[in-house]
Amino acid sequence: MVAQLCTDFDSDYNQVNSQLDKMGHSIGMRLIEDFFAKSGTQRCANLRETAETISKVGFKMFLNITPTIANWSADNKQFSLIFEENPLADFVELPDDGRAQDELWYSNILCGILRGALEMVQMQVEAHYVSDVLRGNDTTEMRITLLRYIEDEMPPEDD
Repeated sequence: MVAQLCTDFDSDYNQVNSQLDKMGHSIGMRLIEDFFAKSGTQRCANLRETAETISKVGFKMFLNITPTIANWSADNKQFSLIFEENPLADFVELPDDGRAQDELWYSNILCGILRGALEMVQMQVEAHYVSDVLRGNDTTEMRITLLRYIEDEMPPEDD
């Protein structure tokens, strides 16, 4: 899929990253229902509980991995997920064009999945990678930031 996107967007890796995020967002918005149905998990009280649930239940359920939660911000609105393994990146080599290693986030679909799923439980977040072993980094780290809790909004009244 990523290779096809690279072809479709003529190796414009910013566009590929954006498209992977959009695809993930769409998947996440649907995946959350499956998550609740299979896990029996209740709504989390705060971002710390949400992080624990994402790591120990969500990733375990869907990808059979458990990323480590680390690097909490002082205000408890940001944290990192550190991936010891990433099944999406197994047997993958980035294009050897001198740019992919600096520009392409191969697993960016996972950022979109988290954004979409959390949006469905009234949490607007930003998710992005800060490092990736495919880029030659020692670890793969995703950073998640809570932007705001989404209030249930009533549609405007027709007058």
